[in-house]
Amino acid sequence: MYKLFNKISVKEQAKLLKLLETSTLSFKKDTVMLSTIKENIIGLVLEGYAQIVRTDYNGNRTIIEELEEEAIFGSTISSLSSDECEMIAKEDTKVLIIDYDLIIESENNNYAYYNQFVKNLLEITTNIIDEKNERIEILTKKTIRDKLLEYFDIYRKKHRTSNIYLPFSLTDLSDYLAVDRSAMSRELKYLKEEGFIESKGRKITLLYR
Repeated sequence: MYKLFNKISVKEQAKLLKLLETSTLSFKKDTVMLSTIKENIIGLVLEGYAQIVRTDYNGNRTIIEELEEEAIFGSTISSLSSDECEMIAKEDTKVLIIDYDLIIESENNNYAYYNQFVKNLLEITTNIIDEKNERIEILTKKTIRDKLLEYFDIYRKKHRTSNIYLPFSLTDLSDYLAVDRSAMSRELKYLKEEGFIESKGRKITLLYR
């Protein structure tokens, strides 16, 4: 059960999807997604994993958003309108597309399942805003070490564990933190040597509280 359809029965989901004239799109790994339908949509990742990536005029790459299964994206909540941003499938990915204009049609308020859908969407959007604020906290740190430690601390609090499993490669982590890959690798090495962390592959164990 996707969070977007929480407390909505399977039968009501079918009615809702028909009411909102949804469509399902599939994308192969490493393809650019949604290049022709960026305006006025809400999307749900049904399967797979994607990223919204910004590449500036100097070719510097920054991961703006990670979109795992159940993630919500769209022109009103994601960085899809900028020409510098692309949504890229990092593995085979399937998404559900909803026309935003149909979501705000007032006559749909007569359906209880529709009102529950809107409530779910608002709750998810609130969580997205919280995640964006967390990202701002990370990016405002001045040093690579402080950015790494802030990222680790947010993960620790959110998942209530000192064992961090990076959802992406170190290259992607450096893009997410907006830092140089080599400099970040050196800082991770120093943190390990100084007893702050242990690491093996994508698993990082925090040794500090």
